[in-house]
Amino acid sequence: MKICFVLSDLINEPCGTSLVLMKKAHERGHTVYAMNVGGFNFNQGSPISISCKKIPKSFKYKNVEEFLGKLKQDSIKWKMLDSQKLDVLFLRNNPTEEILSRHWAEHSGLAFARMIQQQGVLVLNDANAMSHSFIDKLYFEELPEIIKPDSLITRDKSAILEFWEKSGKKIVLKPLEGSGGQNIYLIDKHKSNFNQIIKTLTDKGYIIAQKYLPEVSAGDVRVLVMNGKVLEKDGEPAIMRRINSDKNEFRSNISLGGKVEKAELTPEIKRIVELTAPKLIRDGFFFVGLDVVKDKLIEINVMSPGGLYYGQNIGLPEFTDTIVEAIERKVEYKELHKNDFTNAMLATMD
Repeated sequence: MKICFVLSDLINEPCGTSLVLMKKAHERGHTVYAMNVGGFNFNQGSPISISCKKIPKSFKYKNVEEFLGKLKQDSIKWKMLDSQKLDVLFLRNNPTEEILSRHWAEHSGLAFARMIQQQGVLVLNDANAMSHSFIDKLYFEELPEIIKPDSLITRDKSAILEFWEKSGKKIVLKPLEGSGGQNIYLIDKHKSNFNQIIKTLTDKGYIIAQKYLPEVSAGDVRVLVMNGKVLEKDGEPAIMRRINSDKNEFRSNISLGGKVEKAELTPEIKRIVELTAPKLIRDGFFFVGLDVVKDKLIEINVMSPGGLYYGQNIGLPEFTDTIVEAIERKVEYKELHKNDFTNAMLATMD
């Protein structure tokens, strides 16, 4: 198959889930392309073209780090490709991580992906679903209340204070549009820097307040979900606990110094996935990351879930072949059944 991975900006792309998936697709003999979110080109009356790098069949590398380093080199040229020649467009850029100077990149990738999807190319995750859930913390609020901590979304300081009182004077505040653990604050009974924090967050937009979960001190658990099920290989689930070695830091994001270790598939996690899956499947979310604390889902990442790169370093199986095999089946179903299935249906079909 011909598969193109959409990245935010290749030159700044770190080693992570996108790269290990690209590497595995290449090793399985597929034609793999990489493009930046700024590489779409619309010419009225013609299919959308993309500026991309094609990974040579003869590409040699020792590990994923060398794979990425060579891909960034000028020896692999950027070339224009008719997007209709693709079998799969895999959206792996994260719009919520774009900086202010790249405001244009937040929605453009999804908009072009919708058009390419309409041309008949399989887009993962489904582009319409991604557009609907662009603010993934709002999409999170559409999930069943029973699996979520109490929360409030507002820009009203007095409403936040009222919620703080109701929640035992211990809440977590974060921007509605944000990721990577940035600008997340714990507000306890001391209300340290409360006014300054509120101003900082309201300057960025809406604020989401969540009731503090004491169990977060033991870290949160990243659960990778594919086709509405916990991603597994050889009976081992793709579940990782993220813990911050700094006891004074309640956030456990890897980007903030968090460490990763294996975690178990608990009955509580199973229940969360069971209650989340029907909506994910209906909407067309092929690959999703769930962040769990004990029996509560605290975040959902539908834009660019990660964890595979770290999982291999803690003794977990190499899940990338399982994911690429699933994409291969979707392409086969699409070819055999022609137009019987929508993109959203194919996206979550086993």
